[in-house]
Amino acid sequence: QVHLVESGGGLVQPGGSLKLSCAVSGSIAIFGAVGWYRQAPGKERELVARISNNITSGGTTFYADSVKGRFTISRDNAKNTLYLQMNSLKSEDTAVYYCAKAVLPSGKSFYTIDYWGQGTQVTVSS
Repeated sequence: QVHLVESGGGLVQPGGSLKLSCAVSGSIAIFGAVGWYRQAPGKERELVARISNNITSGGTTFYADSVKGRFTISRDNAKNTLYLQMNSLKSEDTAVYYCAKAVLPSGKSFYTIDYWGQGTQVTVSS
């Protein structure tokens, strides 16, 4: 069983920054992928950023268009921790942010999330 615990959320003014952390009770170095999702009130949960383990490159990243250039996903394998650095925050970024672990099932070309964190609230408001 894998547990993921997010932290670092809070209230920040537009244009400000926050860094989220996700502590994982497992070795993220051998996970298929880890990433960040968010869900705003009245909206569907969406993928924000993902970093995937890759045999040849050591990892690949994905960012939603809405956060490209502002957010950076990173990981510390030694600490089994996932991070999301969020800069130039906008009110539209207000949401509960979740970290997640995913696997790539045998014979499939897409990831399946098998564990979620509990979420941390990020509120961007003046």
